[in-house]
Amino acid sequence: MNDGGNKTQLGKILLKRKLVTSNDLDSLLKEQHGDPPDGERLASKVLRRGLSDEVRLLRALSEQMGVPAINLDEVEISLANLDFVPREIAQQHIILPVFVGADSINLAMANPDEQRVIDEVEFVTGKRVFPHVALHAQLVAVIELCYDSKASGGTGYRGKRVGAAPPAGALDDVTGVPRAGAANTETSGVIAAIEGGNDASIGFEIDVELDDSFDEVAAEPAAEKAAVEPPAAAAPAVAKKKILVVDDEDDIRLLISRVLVEKGYAVVTAGRGLEAIHKVQTENPDMIILDAMLPEVHGFDICKKIKGSKKYGHIPVIMISAIYRGWRYAQDLKDSYGVDDFIEKPFKLNEFIDKVEGHFRARAAEGEVAKEDLSQQAEHVLQQSVEVYKNGNIDRAIELLHGGIMIDPLAYKLHYNLGLLLGKKSLVYQAIRELENTLELAPEYFPALKNLALLYQKAGFKFKAIETWERALHHCEDDETREGIKRHLMEML
Repeated sequence: MNDGGNKTQLGKILLKRKLVTSNDLDSLLKEQHGDPPDGERLASKVLRRGLSDEVRLLRALSEQMGVPAINLDEVEISLANLDFVPREIAQQHIILPVFVGADSINLAMANPDEQRVIDEVEFVTGKRVFPHVALHAQLVAVIELCYDSKASGGTGYRGKRVGAAPPAGALDDVTGVPRAGAANTETSGVIAAIEGGNDASIGFEIDVELDDSFDEVAAEPAAEKAAVEPPAAAAPAVAKKKILVVDDEDDIRLLISRVLVEKGYAVVTAGRGLEAIHKVQTENPDMIILDAMLPEVHGFDICKKIKGSKKYGHIPVIMISAIYRGWRYAQDLKDSYGVDDFIEKPFKLNEFIDKVEGHFRARAAEGEVAKEDLSQQAEHVLQQSVEVYKNGNIDRAIELLHGGIMIDPLAYKLHYNLGLLLGKKSLVYQAIRELENTLELAPEYFPALKNLALLYQKAGFKFKAIETWERALHHCEDDETREGIKRHLMEML
């Protein structure tokens, strides 16, 4: 069995890392591919035979799969997380939700390259999935243990190798009994020393200076191929309403735009996810026509950001898709993502216009939602959080930044500062997630790239760190820093 599909075979990686000998590998593969095959994964066989330990095997799996690895013996898991993945799904796909945040799930997987499983979990939960590779045998055992414990009233799983003197609040085994002194569940088993001090082996340090300049909009993406010009003879059926049309297919985008312009609407367009986010911020549209499948940022994620925002949540979103079909998808999109309406491709233009005008009529009947400009409020939150942090109250600063993101989730400086403060508190996964959110909104923002690379590296995710350092190198404007990154990359490689 090949534990990597078209990726580098795990056996080659094990040999390269000198975790097994050629004779060991031949014996393991012969056993694995016997008649009948025993079904045990190669890494699990190596561990069972005592040829290597979990840490080295997980590093090999991480190299093979290109995602971070997780040792389930070194983490704590709230069994409330299991509500997001039914037992039969966890057992069928060999997955386990290790950490669940407000908008994301860290998912331990035996096969993290199964994108279909990741997409399904994201769609059902409405949360972004961060996959982590785990040892197959270990993961199967922990899945059984966790779900059995939950069924009998347990509230937590505690890996057997979590520190002997844990901090307050930890769960003892899976009984849910608090022990004195528990570590945060996110950072158990992860190198989390990111207090902002310099690590001589890295040569860079995580920023502790927050950015209080409120750049609400990131650099504008490449311009669209052709702007939509309204025909001279257009007679508006309603007052000029501005509609943002987002679709990566030029023909569909142009067709929808022309029909809307003929009906008297002002139209702005976007063909990619980041461009759509930029247009929402700069154009403040009255409605968004949003394709589900977009480059850079998925339409579901864009909708969730918009509908979770005080500033943009009032904007009706009509989602269109040729992939997601049927009333169940339509209802799930409304329930989980706040979509106001859903149209399957291909669609009849007259029915499409009826839906658009129907939503505007409904809004008019209810009384138009006030478009309060909350930019100044979000900017005030950003500056206030910086002052509070400088005065030594990091927890209050984090609380303020969370509130600011509720006001304007598209303001990338809020995510960036929150990521820095979470990193300073050693909340590794949360910090990484916020810096990744920053880079979704501002992909070229060097401070976020640098700090994300450092977080990945200090958490032991070497290959993600290398990838992020390489991205940072392309967006660094300082020659001295650029040369330092090059030297550092050479050392890591």
